[in-house]
Amino acid sequence: MASSHRIYLGTYTRNGPSEGIYAVQLDRETGALSAPELVAAAVDPAWITLTPDRTRLYAIHAIPTQARGFSVSPTKATLTPLPNAATPATATAVNPPSHLAIDATGRVLLAANYRDGFVAAIPLRPDGSLGEPHLMRHEGRGPHPTRQEKPHVHSVTLSPDNRFVIVADLGLDRVYSYALDTANARLAPASPPFVATAPASGPRHFKFGTDGRHGYVINELDSTITVFDYEATRGALTVRQTVTTLPADFKGASTTAEVRVHPNGRFLYGSNRGHDSIAVFGVDSASGRLMPVETVPSGGRTPRNFALSPDGRWLVCGHQDTPVITVFRVDPQSGRLTRMPATAAVPSCVCVLFYD
Repeated sequence: MASSHRIYLGTYTRNGPSEGIYAVQLDRETGALSAPELVAAAVDPAWITLTPDRTRLYAIHAIPTQARGFSVSPTKATLTPLPNAATPATATAVNPPSHLAIDATGRVLLAANYRDGFVAAIPLRPDGSLGEPHLMRHEGRGPHPTRQEKPHVHSVTLSPDNRFVIVADLGLDRVYSYALDTANARLAPASPPFVATAPASGPRHFKFGTDGRHGYVINELDSTITVFDYEATRGALTVRQTVTTLPADFKGASTTAEVRVHPNGRFLYGSNRGHDSIAVFGVDSASGRLMPVETVPSGGRTPRNFALSPDGRWLVCGHQDTPVITVFRVDPQSGRLTRMPATAAVPSCVCVLFYD
């Protein structure tokens, strides 16, 4: 086993001084971080994801195929651009998606397009290039006057058995289930096609529990997490519980961002932007219900994204509005977080992705 974890960091470049995708090494024993390295110049690679075999990385991009790809070296963090599909001369301008995922076969890239309100299934060709997207467009609006004026598809998550794609739509207060046809890169509504969250809650990111029987969506607008029972045969979700991510005495403005389940399935974490913290919960093994453990400062402004190491020992947090990556040691018994002294300076970090 290598002495360190490789981590890729997606950023916003729109306001400078970030230049694209960065990489750092995290010492497995001490939590120390290496100096950041720019590994790929790119425009606003705000979400990045890896193929199941870890040989390719894809970043969101404002092109019809929704993403651009890179080959990944097994021995160093270097990224090499992959061929892009030719864009037809008649193609209209498109907005980049907000979120990507790749199915377990490595044959389909899923994209959630926040601005244009659709989810896309895109064939992944053998050479790593992307085929023509198949789109499922959402319609409607939610009650929030400025944030829910139309659909805002925010995330795509594969079910544990790779049969369904769970899609959080912040604009409609709905979490959709789509059946995935991997052979043809197609989506079809499941039955039922969606479950509603609370009005003006704004579901953002979804994760499955390690048992595969429960799911969790973090709601951006009302700073809550909703727990679902999951029926794998139909891809159906049923609301079980909703909890706040904020302390009872907090009175300021805040929204949520990321939610992650610990690899051991016993803990769940969610980030607050405004309160600038990470909320820690225990997970009941039978019901999937959440129990508050603690809320800790994230160490910077606007913790838009964070990730847990595959062994569950470390939590690494990026910040959109402070150029700092922070590291926390995770207590394996309680799930509590201890801030480590190590940091790395990466501007506008909005995605944290462990390679190993």
